[in-house]
Amino acid sequence: MNKKILKQRIYFQIFRVVTASVIIFILLMIGIFITNGASAINWTFLTDKPREGMTQGGIFPAIMGTLYLTLLTIAFAFPIGVASAIYLVEYAGESRLVQVINSAITNLAGVPSIIHGLFGFGLFVTYLQFGTSILSGALTLFLLVLPIVISAAREALLTVPKSFREGSLALGATKWQTVRENVLPYGLPGILTGAILALARAAGETAPILLTATFFFSAGAPAVPTSLLDGTMALSTHIYYMATQHPNPALVRSLTYGTALVLLLLVLSLNLVAIVIRTRHRRRRNW
Repeated sequence: MNKKILKQRIYFQIFRVVTASVIIFILLMIGIFITNGASAINWTFLTDKPREGMTQGGIFPAIMGTLYLTLLTIAFAFPIGVASAIYLVEYAGESRLVQVINSAITNLAGVPSIIHGLFGFGLFVTYLQFGTSILSGALTLFLLVLPIVISAAREALLTVPKSFREGSLALGATKWQTVRENVLPYGLPGILTGAILALARAAGETAPILLTATFFFSAGAPAVPTSLLDGTMALSTHIYYMATQHPNPALVRSLTYGTALVLLLLVLSLNLVAIVIRTRHRRRRNW
């Protein structure tokens, strides 16, 4: 047998084993969550406030807090991230400074989330005096996901053929008209995919909002926050508090797994939406 073919088959087998291992791990993780947490999920669990020292009731305030934080985060990150990507791709050129900025964006995407949390605590909670609030948490998550949105939007814009731009400019359109009418519609599915993945990342983060937005539990707190300057509960931090700070973790173990299962389903749903958008976009391009 040819040596190159043999090496190729070996590498393919390694890839298959690694892929199968990842799939098995994911299925095992989901199975553990379902086995330990499915019994806790019911209508009361999804719509009620925690009661009796968080040993009864539900996680409705945590669900609403997660929605508030993630939606406000993407409301900040999407327009600023897309505008930044448009400038970098369409207007900034290919200077040395632009290359440094692109490298900085890539590096910022890999900064540990706890660093963003400490920065958000120092800037938004302490210096700007927003306190422990939804606004502080959302702005911190905004800084966390902004490099992801910019990178995804930039890559989507770079996939648009140059002929689209050249043809539009040749017909007398301005630069902005070309970007708005020819470039953005073609790159929008990729941009939306990146934004949804960033939204899923924000929904699952714990450290940034642990320091800037969330509290353990307050019996007098409303189920739905009434102001952006109010603190809130969130699914990710609720899991952390229940698993590590509750005086009797064994008593609330099923509730903890149930909360983790709800968060997992939320994140998987957002990722599924991104996959659907990407698949439809590829089919349209093939047509």
